[in-house]
Amino acid sequence: MQMKHAVIAGLVMLGASALAVAGPSGGTVTGKVTYEGTPAKMKPIDMSKEPSCAKMYATPQLVETVVTGAGNSLENVVVYVSAGAPDEAAPSTAATFTQKGCRYIPHLLAFQVNQELKIINDDQTSHNIHPLPKLNREWNKSQPPGTPPISEKYDKAEFIPVKCNVHPWMHGTFAVLKNSHFAVTADGGSFSLANLPPGKYTITAWHESYGDQSQDVTISGTESKTVNFVFKAKPY
Repeated sequence: MQMKHAVIAGLVMLGASALAVAGPSGGTVTGKVTYEGTPAKMKPIDMSKEPSCAKMYATPQLVETVVTGAGNSLENVVVYVSAGAPDEAAPSTAATFTQKGCRYIPHLLAFQVNQELKIINDDQTSHNIHPLPKLNREWNKSQPPGTPPISEKYDKAEFIPVKCNVHPWMHGTFAVLKNSHFAVTADGGSFSLANLPPGKYTITAWHESYGDQSQDVTISGTESKTVNFVFKAKPY
């Protein structure tokens, strides 16, 4: 009987340990990115010179320099820990950048330093991918339809504009970051940065047209803190 009670007690202790491991491992910073003012009206894209892509859309697509949503929310904003978190080793999974319908999907791709970048051509026409870094090595590669993905890596943190020399309306951004504490806003403009150990952090929001903003926040445990960003829209 004593042995039985000991086994049960051990199982209870193991269960408690498992719950502790599965529980929150740090604090969370959540918030929303919005704009004030009147943003510029995005222009429709003329794809008539590439019929294979133009026929994929019932109506002309708009450029994605500024993408807004309900409640003055702002999309395609990278929110990340710019100070306070240690650099992290790159994950083993690749970040994927797809060329489809003569668009970059996603328009803004965030990934880590030394993480594999996999670029796919899902169109019936040739593309070339031409990132324009200032800190990293510049390259410009052609990618005909049906060819294998292009694989690259960046060894320095940087925001890198990307263009296609074949289709001048194709523009995007690579956000190469030092750690995994980042998010890219989508519809609604909300973001969440989880699993932050206790400490003081600088949270930065970056937008390709409106620049960047930063705020400091202190995490003392497993609590959730709110940080919001408001960008001033440019009507041009």
